[in-house]
Amino acid sequence: MAVFEALLQFPSTGTLLGTLLLLLFVYLLSSGSKPQKEGKDPPGPKPLPLLGNLLTLDLERPFDTLCELSKTYGNVFQVFFGPKKVVVLAGYKTVKEALVNYADEFGDRDIGPSFRILNDEHGIIFSNGENWKEMRRFALTNLRDFGMGKRGSEEKIIEEIQYLKEEFEKFEGKPFDTTQPVNYAVSNIISAIVYGNRFEYTDSRFKEMVDRANENVRVGGSASMRQSGKTDSYFHQENLLITVANLFVAGTDTTGTTLRWGLMIMAKYPHIQDRVQEEIDRVIGGRQPMVDDRKKLPYTDAVIHETQRLANIVPMNLPHTTSCDVHFNGYFIKKGTTVFPLLTSVLMDESEWEKPHSFYPEHFLNEKGQFVKKDAFMPFSAGRRMCAGESLARMELFLFFTSLLQHFRFTPPPGVSGDELDLKGIVGITLNPSPHKLCAIKRS
Repeated sequence: MAVFEALLQFPSTGTLLGTLLLLLFVYLLSSGSKPQKEGKDPPGPKPLPLLGNLLTLDLERPFDTLCELSKTYGNVFQVFFGPKKVVVLAGYKTVKEALVNYADEFGDRDIGPSFRILNDEHGIIFSNGENWKEMRRFALTNLRDFGMGKRGSEEKIIEEIQYLKEEFEKFEGKPFDTTQPVNYAVSNIISAIVYGNRFEYTDSRFKEMVDRANENVRVGGSASMRQSGKTDSYFHQENLLITVANLFVAGTDTTGTTLRWGLMIMAKYPHIQDRVQEEIDRVIGGRQPMVDDRKKLPYTDAVIHETQRLANIVPMNLPHTTSCDVHFNGYFIKKGTTVFPLLTSVLMDESEWEKPHSFYPEHFLNEKGQFVKKDAFMPFSAGRRMCAGESLARMELFLFFTSLLQHFRFTPPPGVSGDELDLKGIVGITLNPSPHKLCAIKRS
């Protein structure tokens, strides 16, 4: 009230306006400055009040805009999503340095309001601190005990492949959408591990779980607790429920989406499909592919890796947040700042890949046709928050892909050319193939 009374005593409107402008200038100067010891903010486009840089971003494919902005502002820059400041990390070397060499500083998860309400910071994906450490350790230990990444997982996948092949055969070579059968098959692997059994594709409960992702998750006897007796224990029913839901959702969507990308790409590029099938026929013949066959199938393995690279299904990564004030690459990033380690900028880094925007399996082959690993292959992210189910996902992708290509020839529907199969994708939390149908023609 005293401020308003003082303002009323100004002799003229001009004096009042000048004083207000001076106060505004002082405020902006003070709010924009930092102590010299903190360092400078990362560069970035100038934000508008309230809107920030939203008018600059392609909101349907923000990762494309962010990659373009990195060419102007460098590999560490800031943008404003409305009033919220976000630091973007671009390029393989920068992302790896942050997630691996500064793992603790950049290792926390940024939890938005909606996920905070839904998860209450329980589970693995959207939690931090001791809860995250305990639940991740608990999940990995039990998944390994249940056979993840071992011979038991391979047997479950091979069993499920037979059901998926039967499902594909029902269409008798006619066009169909691969989304549901592929997702049901992949979901059954994590279901068999976590719940103790697979489900029929016609099971209404199972279909609802898959189609609605993280709803109506049933906790069975296969994930029984060992009570600690501590009142502040992280091992309680709600944490278990959300952890199982995290595993189910993460174990379904990403692998199923990648496999669907792979089948569509084979239909789009029949000459590559020819080479894959020739290698499978020559090395394996008619027997069931096994995990041990991966080293004998370098071209097929390269095609799977290149599918993961180009499909780029988590282009923005899940957002991180700084756990403390950090000096990184000459810039000061304050504790609690949202950070996007831009995976699309890693998987399509022009300094790391010969043809970053094309499907080119030779990225993973040497002059002798042998498979070679690439450091910039980072579809599972890196550091503390890298995908906990990577070993299972790699096994699933290899066995499903080789078995389906051994059994079927994938083509576009009659009258549709491969050029019409769009590789741009549909953006959600993950990048899904655009709606399409394929023909799965049984090979003789």
